[in-house]
Formats: sequence, C-alpha cells, structure tokens
Amino acid sequence: MASKPAPHGVTAGGETSAVDDSGFTRENCLGGTAAPRYRQWEFDLVAPYLGRAVLEVGSGMGYFSEKLVESARDRLVLSDTEPFCLDRLRALYADNPRIEVAEVGLPGTVEIGEPVETVVAMNVLEHVEDDVQGLRDLAAAVVPGGRIVLWVPAYMQLYGEFDRKVGHFRRYTPRTIRAAVEGAGLTVRRVRPVNFLGGIAWWMAVRRGGVGAPNPKLVWAYDNIVVPTSRTAERAIRPPFGQSVLCVAEVPR
Repeated sequence: MASKPAPHGVTAGGETSAVDDSGFTRENCLGGTAAPRYRQWEFDLVAPYLGRAVLEVGSGMGYFSEKLVESARDRLVLSDTEPFCLDRLRALYADNPRIEVAEVGLPGTVEIGEPVETVVAMNVLEHVEDDVQGLRDLAAAVVPGGRIVLWVPAYMQLYGEFDRKVGHFRRYTPRTIRAAVEGAGLTVRRVRPVNFLGGIAWWMAVRRGGVGAPNPKLVWAYDNIVVPTSRTAERAIRPPFGQSVLCVAEVPR
C-alpha cells in the first residue's frame, strides 16, 4: 500500500509523490492521468514569470517538469522527498547538464547551492501544514527580487474525499493565499482564480457525487472538453471562482 505522503510530496497537477511497493504514486493508484491539455494551460500561465534559473518543488513523477525542461532554462533544479521519484528524475535527466535533482522538504532548509530566480510550486503548498514557514524557506533560496510561483487547489467548498486521501491540509482562495504570502514577508504581484468550469465540474463530481478517486474516462472528458472551453472563456473574462488559484509572489529586494 502507499506510504504516508510527505508534507509537500506531490507532482505537478496534484499527484502525490508517496509511492507504493510497485512504484506508483498515490494518485496513479487512484486513477490519475497526466492530462496534457491541462498541463499545457498550467505552463502557459506560469511561463511569463519564469527566470533563467528555476527550482521546481515537489516534482514528483515529473509531469510538469517536462514543460520546464522544454522551455530551455539555463539551470533547472527538480526536487522531491520520495526516493522513487528522485531516482526517476535522475535517470530521466542524467545526460542533461542544465538539470539538477535535489531532495527538498518543507518546512526545512532548501539546500540547492546558488539561489535561483524563480521557485515553482505546482499543487504543493496545500500539503504543507505550516505554509507560511514553508514560503519563508523557499524565499531563502531565491535571489532578491525573484519570484515564487504558486498553483494551489481552490475553495474549501470543493474539499472532498480526494483531498483527504492525497493529504491536503486546505484549499485556498485568493484572499487566503495572499494572507500566507504576505505573512511570509513576500509581496503578491498577481493572484487569480483559474478554471471556472473545472471548479463546477469538481464540485459536481467530488462534493455532490462523492467521488473519491479520478475516473480515467471522466479525466479524459475533463481534459478534452472542460479545459479547452474554460481556457477559451478565461481569455476574455476574469473568473470569480475556479478549481485552482495562481499566485505570483516576489521576494523583497
């Protein structure tokens, strides 16, 4: 059976990096998929805030890491706490001199050598019980004026059995993620809900339907129908609600 997840041990998109004896992440065991259209939307929203030197916290199985690798950073540090995930990442990128793999847990000292311009934490902070201290620890690994880009699940009204299974302490609103960021001494540069239709779909499936694990067929429909529709609509309007919240924080100069 899957081990207890590390505080931040999740892959991009929310897959926890706790592994079972057969080497699958907890969300893989629950039926999760990589959801390529959703992953691309995530990256397109995050990409404008990336520097040339980037640390991804909670890389897990490396789904979002692939997008960072493709974007040709000068230095990219991938990290996790689970040995299986760390071994997988090292094997995948052993021949790429721009990519480093480090064990990083939150809260805790982030030991990666030279500080980076940007930290990316995709569906990570909700796994950290003391999220304010976790943000302080990340800020110490960022150059003055650099950024911490956070993607977190949104709204406690959407909190359900799946959140409990994968170890979420909370879901955020723009107000509560702002409070955590400012409590850590950082400045919010942007905060917004993302994926309004996805939030409705999640509420129907998890809160009303009691779904405790992703159904691959539903995930396919979500990635091929809900995500493109929501993405197109949100180019024209700012949603008042969403499945996730994007927050860009700046480290004091």
